[in-house]
Amino acid sequence: MREAIKKWSIETLGATGDFDVLPVIGSKEFVAWLPTLLEVNSVIFPEVAYPTYSVGAILAGATGFPVEISPSAWPTAQLAWINSPSNPTGRVHSESEMAEVIAWSRKSNSVLVSDECYFEFGHGVKPHSIMEFTGGDNTNILAVHSLSKRSSMAGYRAAFVIGDSKLIARIREIRKHAGMIVSLPVQEAMVSALSDGEHVAKHRERYNLRREKLKPALERVGFTIQESKAGLYIWCTRNESDWASVEWLANLGILATPGNFYGEKGARNIRLALTATDKAIDEAVIRLTNAPAHGSKND
Repeated sequence: MREAIKKWSIETLGATGDFDVLPVIGSKEFVAWLPTLLEVNSVIFPEVAYPTYSVGAILAGATGFPVEISPSAWPTAQLAWINSPSNPTGRVHSESEMAEVIAWSRKSNSVLVSDECYFEFGHGVKPHSIMEFTGGDNTNILAVHSLSKRSSMAGYRAAFVIGDSKLIARIREIRKHAGMIVSLPVQEAMVSALSDGEHVAKHRERYNLRREKLKPALERVGFTIQESKAGLYIWCTRNESDWASVEWLANLGILATPGNFYGEKGARNIRLALTATDKAIDEAVIRLTNAPAHGSKND
């Protein structure tokens, strides 16, 4: 399994130099416990983000700092998370943004972890792994990937980390004593999944077609699509409270997640998942098409 992860990382992510790999029991487990395993006292994470970054800081008794994309104004911290493609926004870091956060890590001697679980689901844009930009010096750099998204293996709890060999050795030594070991059947499944890219291409096409169906239907009823260049979600707003948008859609029988779940900055946005069946997506499009336009008397 470790050889399969290394091979995939070199061929798919562009990883170079000395690096090690670490299988984990789903990426959520790793995100939640990494600050504790590293015994850090301060954690940076995006201001609109997957909530487990903040939860991980809380579990470790560390101070959490939600920050903007650019590291120019980041406070001093021992650990920083970036997330590209982003959950929930679908935003993809540019090459220059990747270079900037690596430079921040080098200057501050801080651990930088890139959550890249939606890496292979670009839509009109090609996401990049942080491993592509290290120049072979992976000191204090980690990248997290998950087969839950890539291969629809959420129930398997199969994910892995690649990067700084010394850092991974330190993390592995603690994890094994905590019983955080991936079972052999899951290891075998991971090898099979990483050895095949055809199913990933099919998943990507399916999700992107769903996005293309939902986008105009949402825009017709007043939503503005923001970012949503990759991943499994549409991030949008009607310039109103997220709960107002959630309620309006619920009255059509369509479920959405309020943006405030991902931080205060998301409070006027909603997230819609593209993981429903094609039949359900088509039905949602019909309901949106038949709904009154936003701002009409019947709205």
